[in-house]
Formats: sequence, C-alpha cells, structure tokens
Amino acid sequence: MSTLVTGGTGFIGSAVVRRLVARGDRVRVLVRPGSDTRLLAGLDVERVEGDLRDPESLARAVAGCELVFHVGAHYALWTRDPAALYASNVDGTRHLLAAAHRAGVGRIVYTSSVGALGVPRGGVGTETTPVRLEEMVGHYKRSKFLAEREAEAAARRGVPVVIVNPSTPVGPGDVKPTPTGRIIVDLLTGRMPAYVDTGLNFVDVDDVAVGHLLAAEKGRVGERYILGHRNMRLVEFLGLVAAAAGRRAPRLRLPVAAVLPAAWVSQMVADRITGRHPRIPLEGVRMAARSMYFSSARAVAELGLPQSPIEGAVARAVQWFESNGYLRRT
Repeated sequence: MSTLVTGGTGFIGSAVVRRLVARGDRVRVLVRPGSDTRLLAGLDVERVEGDLRDPESLARAVAGCELVFHVGAHYALWTRDPAALYASNVDGTRHLLAAAHRAGVGRIVYTSSVGALGVPRGGVGTETTPVRLEEMVGHYKRSKFLAEREAEAAARRGVPVVIVNPSTPVGPGDVKPTPTGRIIVDLLTGRMPAYVDTGLNFVDVDDVAVGHLLAAEKGRVGERYILGHRNMRLVEFLGLVAAAAGRRAPRLRLPVAAVLPAAWVSQMVADRITGRHPRIPLEGVRMAARSMYFSSARAVAELGLPQSPIEGAVARAVQWFESNGYLRRT
C-alpha cells in the first residue's frame, strides 16, 4: 500500500512511519525544507518536499497514495506569529483533505489532540463531551479545535476521514522536545525544583502509532477516537521519571495562582525582548489550572487500542534523552 505521512519527522509522526514501514507499506513522508530528519534515518521511505501552507506541494505529495496520515501540525504553546499557526493547522488541514479527496485517497486519518475536546469540571472527558471554541486556552488549542471542524465538515461532504485525538504521549524520539518531554529533561537536569498540581492522561507513543493504523482500518468516517491510557497526577508521573533515572522527584508543590505571575513575566520577556520560547509558557500554566483527564474506552472497544504500561514508556523516554545528548545540551 502506498501511504503518505505528514509530520513524519516529528514525535508521533515518526512512530507512525516506523509502524507502516514494519508492515510493508510504501511510505512517503512530507518534509518541510530544513526539517530535522534524524528520526527517519535508516528507514526505507520516500521524502517529498512540501509545506501544509502550499496546496500545490500537497497535491504532488498525495498523488498515487491510497492512504494518508495527516499528523503534521505547528505545535507551540507560544508564538510571536499566531497567524502562521492557524495557517498550518487550520488552512493546512483543509488543503490536505481537499487534495487527498481529489486524488482518490481511500482513507485519511487526521491527528487532532485531546486539547480540542471538552473536559467536565472534576470529571473525565470523552469524544462527545460538549465544548466550545471560547473554552479553548490559547492559539494552539483553538487552531486544533478549528481544524477538527474542517475534518468533520469534509467527512460530511464525503471525504473518508477519521479523527484521532492523542492525549499526552511518552516515549523515545521526542526531538523537540514536546512540553512533556521538556518536563522529563528538566527533571533529569535538576531544573525542576517544584511542580504544579495538575493531572493528565498519559499514553505510550508506540500505542498512539498503533492507534493510527487501527483507525485507518476500523475507524468510522467522521468519528473521533481518543488515543490515551492512564489518568495520573503530575506528581505521580514525575515519580516514575525519577525512578527510571535514579533521581529525586521535586517535592515542592505550587498552586497555579503562584506560578501565573512568573509566567506573565516570562511571556512578556519573550514577546518584547528575546523572541525565544518563554521559560514558563503562560498557555501551559493556564492549561494546568484544570486536570485533563480522558477516557480511551471507545478506542479500546472499537479499534482495539493497546494499553501498554506507562512505566515502560517513561523508561524508554529517559534512556533516549540520555543517549541523545539532551542532558549535555541542556
């Protein structure tokens, strides 16, 4: 089978690529000029240059493909140019779905985020929890919310798209790293003296990759599936990281209200002076004010999503960061 993957140089996308190569697909990866492609090293894939903001490059990329995994997105909790984020995540999704449909692609899996879903206060979110755009914290979550609406609208027009919503993936290959990977690196390098009391749903990144393939095979067009596993307090997750690395987890717990002033200052410095990602991203702190707990019951029941122990994913992530120079670099 000929398969296109966008975002294949990233954390989740490269895990999807590895699974596809292992099962024998002819894999094509959309690569932006200047991308870090180290996660594709040694994999038998075709690299095609393009950009989600360039519809012509997307038409070339999907030509001849039977299956498309649209994993690519601009993931940032801070940016000086929010318009670029919407251009990639919202307009880019619309462009890719249209190009894939014109090319006769048989199935498209769109990678959204649990950040685009609703969470009842004090409860657990599902694929059907009501939510509005006004409840989305920050430009990234708003862009993913709007991109999901593009995917749903395309499905109503007959585009064969299935939506998956990964929660908080953990494992090797987190090159950026993501905010979760940054937590691991900060703990390993002693740069996390305290933590914010919040909760997240964690999942092995390899299970997320398997979930993508299962969604392509068994998912219902126009439906969404949460690819997650274990709801945990952040302090419990930090304990797993510390245990895997032989380090001590931070013991000082800070309320979100105590961190917000520092986050405002950090963002102001980034916006007006450095132009670099703030040390304490304001959007991340605002998100932490509410636990992000989700249920992956639908994906387990309908797709057969695996639920691998988080301890193994954490151990592999720690080992990957240590062996790839992230601790020295920090």
